[in-house]
Amino acid sequence: MTRPTPKAIKATAEVAGIPVDEETATRISNSIGPAFEGFAAIAGTLPFDLEPSHFVLAQTAKVTK
Repeated sequence: MTRPTPKAIKATAEVAGIPVDEETATRISNSIGPAFEGFAAIAGTLPFDLEPSHFVLAQTAKVTK
């Protein structure tokens, strides 16, 4: 889980059908970047980190030790 770049945000927004200009993509990156940095220490350790569609599976999976 890395901080999204303005380029990545612009591409994602275009795929979603909501194109944004460079300035807006930069503002979005700057506003959500700290949240990504805050979770960097535990990135990859949470079951739902892989893909949101597997969240329900991760929450209902039985843990074996």
